[in-house]
Amino acid sequence: MDFLAHLQMAFTIAFEPMNLLMCFIGVLCGTLVGVLPGLGPSTTIALLLPVTFSLSAVQSFIMLAGIFYGALYGGSTTSILVNIPGEASSVMTAMDGYQMAKKGRAGPALGISAFGSFIGGTFAIILIMLLAPPLARMALKFAYPEKAALIFFGFTMVTYLSGGSLIKSLMMAAAGVLLSCVGTDLITATPRFTFGLLELADGIGIVPVVMGLFGIPEILSNLEKPSREVKVFETKTNQLLPSKQDWKESSGPIARGSILGFIVGLFPGAGGVLPSFFSYALERRLSKHPERFGKGEIAGVAGPETANNAGGQAAFIPLLTLGLPCTPALAVLMGALMIHGLTPGPLLMRENPQLFWGAIGSMYVGNAMLVILNLPLIGLWVKILRIPYYLLSPLILVICLIGAYSLNNSTVELMIMVLCGVVGYLMNKYGYPAAPLVLALVLGPMFEESLRQTLIMSKGSVAIFFTRPISAVLVIISLALLISPLIFRKGNRLQGGDGV
Repeated sequence: MDFLAHLQMAFTIAFEPMNLLMCFIGVLCGTLVGVLPGLGPSTTIALLLPVTFSLSAVQSFIMLAGIFYGALYGGSTTSILVNIPGEASSVMTAMDGYQMAKKGRAGPALGISAFGSFIGGTFAIILIMLLAPPLARMALKFAYPEKAALIFFGFTMVTYLSGGSLIKSLMMAAAGVLLSCVGTDLITATPRFTFGLLELADGIGIVPVVMGLFGIPEILSNLEKPSREVKVFETKTNQLLPSKQDWKESSGPIARGSILGFIVGLFPGAGGVLPSFFSYALERRLSKHPERFGKGEIAGVAGPETANNAGGQAAFIPLLTLGLPCTPALAVLMGALMIHGLTPGPLLMRENPQLFWGAIGSMYVGNAMLVILNLPLIGLWVKILRIPYYLLSPLILVICLIGAYSLNNSTVELMIMVLCGVVGYLMNKYGYPAAPLVLALVLGPMFEESLRQTLIMSKGSVAIFFTRPISAVLVIISLALLISPLIFRKGNRLQGGDGV
């Protein structure tokens, strides 16, 4: 009965006219973000954050969340038609989707990706409704040691899965923690690292940092590339429905992608990227004709796209129940809620049920809107793709500058954004990931508070983390993940030495 009552509340809130409008705007902007390579949901959420200040917390969350999961849908369009993934999570879709387009089957590829995304997203939303309440009740039992250990685990997972050098990822996470220390001390209420600037008394804002780290580097990196004519495969709307044979070949990958994507998406740092990679590898392994993959196999489109969206939706569970954002975009979304005076976590469902269940209901509605939007508007997305990037980049840069300044009418935040833009560009050049830095900046104050309160409880002893079962398990797993690359590297060196 609780499930039905919660479902009724979710749809009642979601179908309020203003909430419907915000959901539509969010998924439309998200789809456009997914179609345009290089912009990304993190930057877009940060850009539109000032717009949400005049909205309620529920309306703000519905719109910004729509941008996040809408971008997961939109990335498949460019992957299939242009062989340019709009989002990193659509990389695997491009491998077979583009080959299908070259064979004149762009319509079925786009159709099965849209329907698979809808099925995977809806499956994940149903599980969110079933799993979120017990997870929130369990999280209520977390004291300061468990909270600190959980955030440390989140840092570790994002750092471990961010790709590239582990040392560089750890350096970025450490930099994020240091930046989060700027402002007023949480315990003594004294200013720290503010250099006498009143604008830094509340800390460094997440919005100018994200716009700088993600927006400006993408603009500069794309402008470095030589401009070329984008070849787009045209398709007609009446050719978008997959055939019975397409459904027969795709039903298994869609079912497996929904389950696999949801499970993998629960882990911090996974987002929609890892589920799509795992799904593609699984479908190729299970296929009777693995040699067809990469040459236009529809299962190579259906599985990854389904897993991509199921994983993206599943990432809302740790955000809403534990206060742990799994991706940079969700970290910005968490910052938006905190600006509205709300802190995601186990108390959110009890203290703000309207927000929690309204968000769940809007996800159902948003997924349906995305299917309706994606298929008929493909012609429009194709035309947008033909706009030269050198015309789009100045507009994006101006929006970034206006967005950073309009938050608090502060030139300091504008300078922070420009500085982060330069630093972010250099980070991209030398392979330093931005995701650990952003996550550490958002969760840094929570981690510091939990850690210091824990050390006050234990009179300075870190042994308290190993005397409590939950915190002990989380800390041990985190340390194992951090040490494992060093062990494997040493093992490889010894093995190489034996072979000499």
